Amino acid sequence: MSAWDPQLYLTFSSERTQPSVDLAARVQVAEPRRVIDLGCGPGNSTAVLKARWPSAAVTGLDSDPEMLATAAQADPTTHWLQADAATWQPDETYDVVFSNAMLQWLPGHADAVTRFFRAVAPGGALAVQVPTHQFSPLHRHIVEVASDPKWPTSLRGVRNAIHGHDVGFYYDLLSPLVERVDLWETEYCHVLAGPEAILTWIRGTGLRPFLNALPTDADRREFEADLLAKVTTSYPRRPDGRVLFPFRRLFFIGYRDR
Repeated sequence: MSAWDPQLYLTFSSERTQPSVDLAARVQVAEPRRVIDLGCGPGNSTAVLKARWPSAAVTGLDSDPEMLATAAQADPTTHWLQADAATWQPDETYDVVFSNAMLQWLPGHADAVTRFFRAVAPGGALAVQVPTHQFSPLHRHIVEVASDPKWPTSLRGVRNAIHGHDVGFYYDLLSPLVERVDLWETEYCHVLAGPEAILTWIRGTGLRPFLNALPTDADRREFEADLLAKVTTSYPRRPDGRVLFPFRRLFFIGYRDR
């Protein structure tokens, strides 16, 4: 298991796309000419941007070729750019620099956010959504399972694969750079079929680095079985058999002055 799986990611397409809808709706840039979607994945967030600003030239950027191939198949008219946001150095500016659920994969958020903001044109905005599920029972259970001595030492360096900070960190980072800043947090409460669905959800994102560090498919199945036992306790079935899966996300929008 190495490459991103677009179809697995899109299993919960509606739930994963809603935060990008909410973020785009809050961006107060009336008629942007150029918009870029950093970490566009299979293009679901890019479609949101095209719907929000139909007259803008929208670019979707991602490092994974399979994600971009899926995006291009769904929308061949959009400009899709293969590049790594961790090292991306823009040679032009954009009226909206947008990032939905990508920043958590990058270390060094101070450097990354500052670099992204440099790509914002005068009067434009940097708009970012960062999942903060690393503070959730689910992520705590992943780390607990990975800490079991039965697993190879290759898992030890994976425990901090997801990066994030509290809202104060991003405010302190942005306030010297921006004309104004808008920050908020939302906890989405997803209704899923059962604990197994939570594993399907996280297998497409936050669980990937842990599974990739295991040498065999048998190890991965055992790791997931151990994790499922913990998830079943922390996310109990409701009387109708479903589970509630709270998922907190942090949003910020920084506006450049004119």
